[in-house]
Amino acid sequence: MKVTTMNDLFVEMLKDVYNAEAQLIKALPKIAQNVSSDALKKVLNEHLKVTEKQKERLDKIGSILNVSLTGVKCMAMEGNIKEAEELISEIKDSKVMDAAIIAVAQKIEHYEIATYGTLTTFAKDLGQKEVQSLLHQTLEEERNADLELTKIAESRVNPRAEQAAGGR
Repeated sequence: MKVTTMNDLFVEMLKDVYNAEAQLIKALPKIAQNVSSDALKKVLNEHLKVTEKQKERLDKIGSILNVSLTGVKCMAMEGNIKEAEELISEIKDSKVMDAAIIAVAQKIEHYEIATYGTLTTFAKDLGQKEVQSLLHQTLEEERNADLELTKIAESRVNPRAEQAAGGR
């Protein structure tokens, strides 16, 4: 699609994040299998369910806007998932692995926060109040996931990973 209007850009970005969510739904179970922290595993599995609902919300947005959200590959998500796979194959200590998975998961969350923040603003600017509300709901879920990951990293995972590596 040729992007010439703000609406075109909005739809292209929706397609990109739709694909990002689809990639994440496929990757999260594989990533979670490599986690040793019960708290982290729980957060990743809960976020998988949330991500599935977010994708359904995007389907609803596509219906509201009368556009198909397929046909675009999200290169940013592909890169983050590839990074997670590489770390999983390279790191042998499970405690360090958990810290690495949180790091990549937060990169993913930050990408999604930036994207959904922008999309929420675009929907507002384009007068799409219902779409704006749906996107804002997802934005808040992504912010909450990021905060949960930070809590787990700071309270449990990072201190354990540091001890595993022999401290400072």
